[in-house]
Amino acid sequence: MHEAELHDLSDDADYAASIQQGSESIYRGDSSKKSSCSEPEGAEIVYLKDNVTIHPTQYASERISGRLKLIKQGSSLLMTWIPYKGQSSNARLSEKDKNLYTIRAVPFSEIRSIRRHTPTLGWQYVIVVLSSGLAFPPLYFYNGGVKEFLGTIKQHVLLVRSAEDANVFLVNDFQDPLQRTLSSLEISRAVSVANGPSPTLSTESASGGDPENGASDQSSIRFQQNGRQRQKHNDPARDISIQVLEKFSLVTRFARETTSQLFRESHIDAFTPNERKKHNQSTHDHQSVIMSNDSQKVPEDVSETSDPPSDPLEFDRLSLVWGKPRQPPLRREEWTTFLDSEGRVMDSKALRKRIFYGGVEHNLRAEVWTFLMGYHEYGSTYAEREYLMSIRKSEYETIKRQWQSISPEQAKKFTKFRERKCLIEKDVVRTDRSLSFYDGDENPNVYLLRDILLSYSFYNFDLGYCQGMSDLLSPILFVMRDESESFWCFVFLMERLGPNFNRDQSGMHSQLFALSKLVELLDTPLHNYFMQNDCLNYFFCFRWILIQFKREFEYEKTMRLWEVLWTHYLSEHLHLYVCVAILKRYRSKIMGEQMDFDTLLKFINELSGHIDLDAILRDAEALCICAGENGAACIPPGTPPSLPLEDPMAYPQLDDDVL
Repeated sequence: MHEAELHDLSDDADYAASIQQGSESIYRGDSSKKSSCSEPEGAEIVYLKDNVTIHPTQYASERISGRLKLIKQGSSLLMTWIPYKGQSSNARLSEKDKNLYTIRAVPFSEIRSIRRHTPTLGWQYVIVVLSSGLAFPPLYFYNGGVKEFLGTIKQHVLLVRSAEDANVFLVNDFQDPLQRTLSSLEISRAVSVANGPSPTLSTESASGGDPENGASDQSSIRFQQNGRQRQKHNDPARDISIQVLEKFSLVTRFARETTSQLFRESHIDAFTPNERKKHNQSTHDHQSVIMSNDSQKVPEDVSETSDPPSDPLEFDRLSLVWGKPRQPPLRREEWTTFLDSEGRVMDSKALRKRIFYGGVEHNLRAEVWTFLMGYHEYGSTYAEREYLMSIRKSEYETIKRQWQSISPEQAKKFTKFRERKCLIEKDVVRTDRSLSFYDGDENPNVYLLRDILLSYSFYNFDLGYCQGMSDLLSPILFVMRDESESFWCFVFLMERLGPNFNRDQSGMHSQLFALSKLVELLDTPLHNYFMQNDCLNYFFCFRWILIQFKREFEYEKTMRLWEVLWTHYLSEHLHLYVCVAILKRYRSKIMGEQMDFDTLLKFINELSGHIDLDAILRDAEALCICAGENGAACIPPGTPPSLPLEDPMAYPQLDDDVL
């Protein structure tokens, strides 16, 4: 994708169409005006805006333009966004696909906040966040009109500018305890609270601990153990993608209702994930690893029940291509047979196939992972790798000094740095603390996590830091045991997974969209069941995809799964087939027990840490082979974790108004 595709409006088909339609069309109704015939009886359109567009993927040809309305009905204000029909001849999305993004009559009583973005380059857009934490895709205003949109809302509901971010507007913030409760919940605490009190990393400055006083050095950071739940610094617009993950892990009917409105009448996108587990599975692949999910409970009816009856369709379609049994992990003696005398990997495909079927022995991971993540090339020699490591180490130290050199006085005037530093320091003390490697007060490895994440936020300033990145870095540091090497491996991993954390959720939307297509292809009955039972969203799989199943498996199994995914042996998108495999393994239980949205959420959440990884990988392999070219066609080009297209503006949607 070229920069012009994002920012050169003269080359944009949607922009050209909007020019032909003339200047912006804003219609404000008054009490004497009748509503249009398409609106409900007694409804009045108070705002109408054409050419408001959603960007489902990174491709300009797949943008969906539509009409945004604010409708007054009685004392309620509603928002709708309906895509145009047959709007573009070169659009690759079908009409059914477009229905996925339709917003139908969402009342503002269910909206938590609206974030306004006015980047220097490109179009203005807004992100609407529901009380459940779900965020609609960004709405791009090609012809302007954001100011009028917010002004109209303010005439009908209480709209208050956030004290923490001038571009965030809180809706009806005066008396909704449910909204405040949901907003204060944190996914890290939801997962780790069963392990007991979690330590916090507090930052104290010379003026009494006010974070506005800037960056503090390591000596000013201290760990505190206490049993009280720490109050969360809540920014409703920060890290929208992880907020969706947070709230969907909580079982509330409120969430079900809001998501149902978003995805209703979408034939193709019957979203819902579920997980398979075996209670008797107990693995000790590496004695230093303590299970990260060992204290999570599984309901008795789940943990003591045998696997559901096998899917007849599964055997009919997959019996001839059933996945091969797993093998023992790759050991050092075998690893050396893949190398020539100078250290080159002679057959990278054979190596990746071997790792795909067995993984890597733990004491060999630090060496092999550098190839799997792309840090070292398979054709590099020992000498070339040593030289690259020395160069990279120097580069890392330079990057690290950039943020270390920021004085407290500078930090007072550097809002983005303060925000990111504060968020990172909160997250690292809640990341994998059940592992001895990260356990204890003043643990130096926790400081290394912090330093690497801060350095990355300066290395890739557009993307910065989002919650969930610490989950991806933790196993890398655990394996590499070197700060510079961990940083560069994380950099190369984020080349593929960085789009997962885009503020406009484009990376996640493209993967969820592809997943819906794969389920429809590989398990039509389950797809139809989701459609018929008001489970029309695949946000059930959001956490699985966002952080690559990090919270679904024990720590050792997570590392084994990751190295299998990184081989890209059968597909760059094997993680999507893993999602399908888990869903298929539990289809009988889901359909037999007539699970609704809330029951599914609870069922899935309580299965975390109890999935039979080997069986799921075998199923995923079989599904991938069975799907073949049809499966590949379900996944749009550029869908993460594919390497991004060459683009100097890889994260344009992260442009913020204030730095």
